[in-house]
Amino acid sequence: MTVEVVSEGAAAAAAEVAAPETKEVTAKAAAADEAVTLAAVVSKNASFREESNFLDDLKDGERKALAELRAKVEEAIVDGKLFDDGKVEAKKTAPAAAEEEKDAEKKAVEEEAAGEKKDAEEKKEEEPVTEEKKEEEQGEEEPKKEEADEGEKAVAAEEKPAEEEEAAAVVDKDIALWGVPLLPSKGDDATDVVLLKFLRARDFKAGAAFDMLRKTLHWRREWKGFADGAGAGADDDDDGEALPAELADACYLDGADREGHPVCYNALGVFADDAVYKRALGTEEGKARFLRWRVRAMESHVAKLDLRPGGVASLLQVTDLKNSPGPAKKDLRVAMKQVLDLFQDNYPELVARNILINVPFWYYAFSTLFYPFMTQRTKSKFVIARPSKVTETLLKYIPIEAIPVKYGGLKRDDDTEFSAEDSEVTELVVKASSTETIEIEATEGDTTLTWDLTVLGWEVNYKEEFVPSDEGSYTVIVRKGKKMGSSEAAVRNSFRAGEPGKVVLTVENLTHRKKKVLFRHKAKSACAKKW
Repeated sequence: MTVEVVSEGAAAAAAEVAAPETKEVTAKAAAADEAVTLAAVVSKNASFREESNFLDDLKDGERKALAELRAKVEEAIVDGKLFDDGKVEAKKTAPAAAEEEKDAEKKAVEEEAAGEKKDAEEKKEEEPVTEEKKEEEQGEEEPKKEEADEGEKAVAAEEKPAEEEEAAAVVDKDIALWGVPLLPSKGDDATDVVLLKFLRARDFKAGAAFDMLRKTLHWRREWKGFADGAGAGADDDDDGEALPAELADACYLDGADREGHPVCYNALGVFADDAVYKRALGTEEGKARFLRWRVRAMESHVAKLDLRPGGVASLLQVTDLKNSPGPAKKDLRVAMKQVLDLFQDNYPELVARNILINVPFWYYAFSTLFYPFMTQRTKSKFVIARPSKVTETLLKYIPIEAIPVKYGGLKRDDDTEFSAEDSEVTELVVKASSTETIEIEATEGDTTLTWDLTVLGWEVNYKEEFVPSDEGSYTVIVRKGKKMGSSEAAVRNSFRAGEPGKVVLTVENLTHRKKKVLFRHKAKSACAKKW
């Protein structure tokens, strides 16, 4: 298994459970040992790095594989063999099943007719043939022959439209995937980007990539709700209303990472509510609806991507395991396994990185159940963060102003105070057992000062006060000193200064490790408001 494990996560967890001797602690210690072992194994593996989609950046072998895949796709589409069931191990579609049923019926009729003919011949041999009987048999055979001929014509007439309809549906030069035409001769640059995703998922083996692409197209044709040429058409029956409203917080896009990838957040804690859990996954129908809902969510997220060379062609996925029911909930485990399988098989290389946060002890044991089913490339995209390292881990990939407040960042929904233009963030390092101050100036009276501040891992003393420029004025306590715990959210506050002065933010580091402070601020005077 290849993942990037955040420093101190597993090792610190093992240290916490080493001393007690109860059975419960022994179980935790075993899980911690697994975490330590996992950390030791994966530390040797390099983290995933996303490759370029420009043809000039490809190696010779990769360009050769792309050319081979192009040729295979071109030939299959032009010849109408892209959905050739004989070569693709995919579930048979309704038209194919109906065709097989007709063939079986035809064969049964033929066998029955042959049997009757044989019986008649045997009987004929046993009985003496008179002139009258001969004429009678000839008279009976002629209508039977006519009936058989008419039956064969009727069957052929029924089969012909079905064959023509199926051929018309398969031979489609406008077939597309995720809005991108798949026929290489159309000359769309995005076609190569899509084909490269399948090639990379199969180590640039053109034959394996082609089989994967065809299986994906088969799957999309059988599912409802896909609007591109590979799907069965848009489905107006949206069963999202049958799912709990709380699932809206279980999967959503919010902001972008440092490289422009849209960030998809998955919060499994919503399933801790028994009512939500039972309604979403308590029945087979509910599970099917949940799976369709998750696939449609993925489709809507993929629609935000730019599948052209140089474009942002993949997502960053963050999965929050806080309050997740864990492996004890079998239905959730099965559902997530189904989602994992579908995404790995049908959405290759559309996730640049998968960050798991607030990872509990049980995850290390549970991961052994589904990690064997992942490709090595998929495994290399995983990053794991224990609860104490969530903000620090996300900050490696996402700017602090784009990380939601609940994960230690500065991003607030419908924020009216800070915009992209005035949200420059400053970093400050507070050394071990030392104190640093941040001063926000009010150069004139009647000025409103606003600030955001967070400390990675907190565990510091923090206070806010306003110090007037006039030595004769009194210092105003804006926020009393408080010891901030490790799980504190970012602080946002404001102060209206009636006279010139400064707001002083004091961070006292009580630990033996340095702390990183991130903050931003703005000043708005009454004159500016009038203008």
